[in-house]
Amino acid sequence: MPLWIPVTIFAAFAQNLRFMLQRHLKVTTLSTGGATFSRFLYSAPLVALIALGYSAARELPLPGFSSAFWGYALVGGLAQILATMCVVALFAERAFAIGITFKKTEVMLTALMGMIVLGEAVSLGAAFAIMVGFVGVVVLSDPPDATGNWRRLFNKGAALGVASGALFGVSAVGYRGASLELASADPFQRAAITLMVVTAFQTLTMALWLRLRERGEIRRVLASWRVSVWVGLSSMLGSLAWFTAFTLQNAAYVKALGQIELVFSFIASTFLFGEQTTRREVLGVLILVVSVLILVLTL
Repeated sequence: MPLWIPVTIFAAFAQNLRFMLQRHLKVTTLSTGGATFSRFLYSAPLVALIALGYSAARELPLPGFSSAFWGYALVGGLAQILATMCVVALFAERAFAIGITFKKTEVMLTALMGMIVLGEAVSLGAAFAIMVGFVGVVVLSDPPDATGNWRRLFNKGAALGVASGALFGVSAVGYRGASLELASADPFQRAAITLMVVTAFQTLTMALWLRLRERGEIRRVLASWRVSVWVGLSSMLGSLAWFTAFTLQNAAYVKALGQIELVFSFIASTFLFGEQTTRREVLGVLILVVSVLILVLTL
């Protein structure tokens, strides 16, 4: 079994755990910005320690940073901030599992962006899977309380979900592009160094934003450390796994396998949050899962 497969499955599990914790913070103590900031604030020091410690232990020199690396890394980092805020805000609009499923539109969008930006084309089977997935998104976009054709497709929940998918697609392609720019033969070092740079940038950017726009929110994030530290830890583990997988394989295929997160999210939604989903929402999820299976079988 190729290494990127178990690494991706672990990344999906860790990411689902992190979103569960962020959902808790969002609905109890923090704003959307604060819940988003918690993942970067508490993970950045851990990532730096691992990246530098691993390089020192393996006696690997730190690779130089090209201008292309900075471009890919900073664009990817900013896109991930915005994408995470969209997902956290979406939790207030739809159930946890539906919010995570909406986020999974990133599979389709990552394939498209990878082809445009990195020249990594997908097969005909993958293209068909993307079309099936689009049908699932249209079905899923129908909110429980919608009235009228316009509201059935164009609503706040659908907009946040598709926006998060697009932005996560941008971040995935950016991170793969950045890691490929580093002159190192060790894929884990490339992933860890890229993640170290990105999380440091994200922490500073979010801190500045909250300082200017949400006075007192940084203090509330620090006060919520008993939960936020676990957000940071799960974020660090998940991000290291995602970055390593992106270094080893086409980002679109990594994101496709990452759809296994849907299974984890529905388990959490049903057994931990006690949330109910409609038959139409279940149908939309099943169509998306079928699209993922088609995509995986074409690899």
